[in-house]
Amino acid sequence: MTKFGELISIDKPVLIDFYSEWDEAETSIDTLRDVAAALGDKAKVIKIDINKNEVLADALRVKGNPTFMIYKNGEMKWRQTGFQDANTLIGLVQQYV
Repeated sequence: MTKFGELISIDKPVLIDFYSEWDEAETSIDTLRDVAAALGDKAKVIKIDINKNEVLADALRVKGNPTFMIYKNGEMKWRQTGFQDANTLIGLVQQYV
């Protein structure tokens, strides 16, 4: 939890993909690569396995897979459960750059 606090407390947007390895599709990995490439150093893109981080997932009430969140300066700005395409995620993150 401490490390998570450090990750989200930066002054650039942080897009987090909470996922489960047993249900991870290759398209999700490609989508996040595209998002990270498009945003460059303007934002941070992180994947968190909910099975390996159950305490964090429970604390944030992550129920669906995948669940995406955008944080900036430690504050959650956006949250959505379900698949999102790269262009949608890029547009959302750019709102907080």
